Amino acid sequence: MPDLLIELFSEEIPARMQSRAADDLKKLVTNGMVEAGLTYASAAAFATPRRLCLTVEGVLDASPRTVEERKGPKADAPEKAIEGFLRGAGLSRDDLEERDTPKGKILFAKITRDGRPAADIIAEVLDHTIRNFPWPKSMRWGSGSLRWVRPLQSILCILTREDGADVVPLDVDGITAGNLTYGHRFLAPDAITVTGFDDYTTKLKRAHVVLDSAERRDTIWNDATNTAFANGLEVVEDAGLLAEVAGLVEWPVVLMGRIGDAFLDLPAEVLQTSMKEHQKFFSVRNPKTGRIERFITVANRTTADNGATILAGNEKVLSARLADAKFFWDNDLRTATSDAGMDAWVDNLKNVTFHNKLGTQAELIERMATLACELAPMVGADPQEARQAAKLAKADLSSEMVYEFPELQGLMGRYYAAAAGHSDAIAAAAEEHYAPLGPSDAVPTAPVSIAVALAEKIDKLTGFWAIDEKPTGSKDPFALRRAALGVIRILVENDLHVALDHLNSVQLVRNKAQAKPDLHEADVNDLLGEIAKHGVFGAAFDAFLHRKDHKLPSESFGELREAVPAKTDNLLSFLHDRLKVYLKDQGIRHDVIDACIAMDGSDDLNLLVKRARALSDALKTDDGGNLIQAFKRANNILSQAEAADGVEYSYGADVKFAETPEEKALFAALDAAEARITPAMQAQDFTTAVSAMAGLRGPLDAFFDAVQINTDNATVRRNRLNLLSRIRTICTGVADLTRIEG
Repeated sequence: MPDLLIELFSEEIPARMQSRAADDLKKLVTNGMVEAGLTYASAAAFATPRRLCLTVEGVLDASPRTVEERKGPKADAPEKAIEGFLRGAGLSRDDLEERDTPKGKILFAKITRDGRPAADIIAEVLDHTIRNFPWPKSMRWGSGSLRWVRPLQSILCILTREDGADVVPLDVDGITAGNLTYGHRFLAPDAITVTGFDDYTTKLKRAHVVLDSAERRDTIWNDATNTAFANGLEVVEDAGLLAEVAGLVEWPVVLMGRIGDAFLDLPAEVLQTSMKEHQKFFSVRNPKTGRIERFITVANRTTADNGATILAGNEKVLSARLADAKFFWDNDLRTATSDAGMDAWVDNLKNVTFHNKLGTQAELIERMATLACELAPMVGADPQEARQAAKLAKADLSSEMVYEFPELQGLMGRYYAAAAGHSDAIAAAAEEHYAPLGPSDAVPTAPVSIAVALAEKIDKLTGFWAIDEKPTGSKDPFALRRAALGVIRILVENDLHVALDHLNSVQLVRNKAQAKPDLHEADVNDLLGEIAKHGVFGAAFDAFLHRKDHKLPSESFGELREAVPAKTDNLLSFLHDRLKVYLKDQGIRHDVIDACIAMDGSDDLNLLVKRARALSDALKTDDGGNLIQAFKRANNILSQAEAADGVEYSYGADVKFAETPEEKALFAALDAAEARITPAMQAQDFTTAVSAMAGLRGPLDAFFDAVQINTDNATVRRNRLNLLSRIRTICTGVADLTRIEG
């Protein structure tokens, strides 16, 4: 069986496209071969800046001969129908076979197709692949119609057998396939004749081309870390930059350069970001001081002076880049430490729109500050410090440094807040209030940071809920799912108990008021005061309605009264859905979460998680799993009896009517369980409560084995049904076990 080697040689392919392009080449070619009947043993694809390569081992010499049986019309069908069938099958009447079937005599045809040589199939598949390659962006050049990411220069396509290699005949817009490739653009640019994949990789390596991107990455990282270590330094890890740089070179040569002394006092993150974004340099840190003092650049060639000229040029360009960064830094520091301070930046945000229905960034900041102040006592922060932190958290959006490097928002706010003399807590909140940005990102743990981070996310969620801009399907342009997961993680991982319904209602009112200029600020504040007093939105609104001095327009008032409770419930449902995703990753089933959501206090997400984890752990034990079955049996018997009798059995069971030892034992077990469950639930000790509930499994099993519920004695029957009602009450006081599946 021959092996196939394909190389598509072009001008430089952007690094970000190389990995996907290699995968696409492999998929398109191998799928096309298989569809044509040409199977293979294995395949692998590679990419460098100038070439895509595919090697396919164990290819068939030709597609197999196939025989297809096709059912035709009846034997006595009209001649035109039979002729049409013959034309479609490419046969004559003599080739047809007549068979008896339950539906009469039917004509059948056997269509034999000879196999095609591998070279013919590969040429056809590769031609289609090249002409229809799914580049994110492509171009035409010269006078041809072919499109490729960059001008395609040559095609290598050979089938290698033990007796030699044959070129697959192929011509794509004047580019004829051959057995030639080319080495490094500068170090070995001459044509190279190859006979197979092993010969190809060996000769490319001699011609200063490392084909495998993983090998290039390893070479870069090993050489970089060794060079830094030899100088008592360490390279700052950056997997994304490493992958990108490996896609920029075919023959990586690691060089370490110096950063000018004038720039060493810039924040490490500024140096790192500037060098990464503009120059694709790795930062090299002094582990003793934490300062970025050197950089690693990766050249695409060796030089007679061991890279000295390359380094000199890079250092010169870097100095110009860092001079800009230093200019921004110095200007920003002057502003932050001036008399106006960071408040001047906040004032500038009055001219920056956050959302056309939710006001400016300055208005967003004001809502955040108010909410952070309200959240502060719940998370252990000082209210005024939380308010001040929220007011300054986004001030750096007006700074020159963040304008140049948006990815530094928050981080620069921390530096500027510290320089302006604000407390460490306020400075930390400026950086941490965006967190967590992803599932692996750490959550803020300092009280002030927590208050501001929660305020930012709750305001975002309630704001977009207020204007009906919710995520739909896979679309989430405002990252609301991420914000919801952030709220969940901050509360759960910091073990905080916050009732979100009240906060969501308050913030929905603020955001609705922002979107409706006819609402008077004083009236809105009075309404919020009523919500704070009553804690229940409906009651607060009714109390406000009976006040004679409000000026809320009737339409706006009615809209608020109707919309806010519904939006609050809908937003809580959204948070619960996100919580299910969060807990599913921890192995907690959705029905367990539903059983806990059905209980009171489900807007306290941390409480909900504790309940769900305790119930989930219990259900993994034999006692817990069997208890569910016993509970469902008790609940079904009780529900059927209540439906049949038209009464509710919930008036208490009396042990004096118990007739069997098992029945008396269950009374005692319920008394003992209730004595443990009641204080445990009051203390929110769900583990103890669920454990006590699971302990009922044995007495319940014994009770059902020994006792007949629907006995002829009406008094005993009623007492036993009331006993089942007590079981249901105790068990559903911990979680709604009716929602547990299985």
